[in-house]
Amino acid sequence: MFTGLVQAVGSVLQVNSLGADGLRFVVGLEGLHAPTSLQIGASIALNGACHTIESLVESEATFYSSPETLAVTNLGEIKQGDMLNLERSLCLGQELGGHLVSGHIDGLAVLENVETLGDSYRLSFTLAKSRDLRYLVLKGSVSLDGVSLTVASLDQSGFSVVIIPHTWDFTNLASREVGAKLNLEFDMLAKYVERLLAFQLNDN
Repeated sequence: MFTGLVQAVGSVLQVNSLGADGLRFVVGLEGLHAPTSLQIGASIALNGACHTIESLVESEATFYSSPETLAVTNLGEIKQGDMLNLERSLCLGQELGGHLVSGHIDGLAVLENVETLGDSYRLSFTLAKSRDLRYLVLKGSVSLDGVSLTVASLDQSGFSVVIIPHTWDFTNLASREVGAKLNLEFDMLAKYVERLLAFQLNDN
């Protein structure tokens, strides 16, 4: 479990395609708090997608992405030198500064526009499946590339979020260009409510 508060941005050091069997890649974790305390088997969110450390040499960690993960995230497009948002898994008792993020990506949001608002930025997105907009509410939470954000506007074609200067400076969002695909995770509460209501309607 994560909070959507990015702790560091790490560079992709090596990418090894396994063809139909997925992808294995190495990421530098130097920017994470106490990276030397990490162990093999620890969970790290990479652009919001939960991954397990397979091997660890100093601050360089090897991860594996399955074909399913590559199909629903932007990690299938990563290349050496790319920068990924990093977050260590949440420990019980830690402050929850963002919102509960599972690290299970629901799909991709396409960046349609970047607008400067003083020192902040408004990013507008569309979804591959417009019906998925039902999981979003105005002022509700959403995770984009692992960043906990608030829905600033919402209509039938898409939604927008506003990025404050700190988030802009300390995540990889500033490097995203129009047309980029960002990993999207909806607030899990919306999905649980939908599931419960579906069973309730079927019981009736």
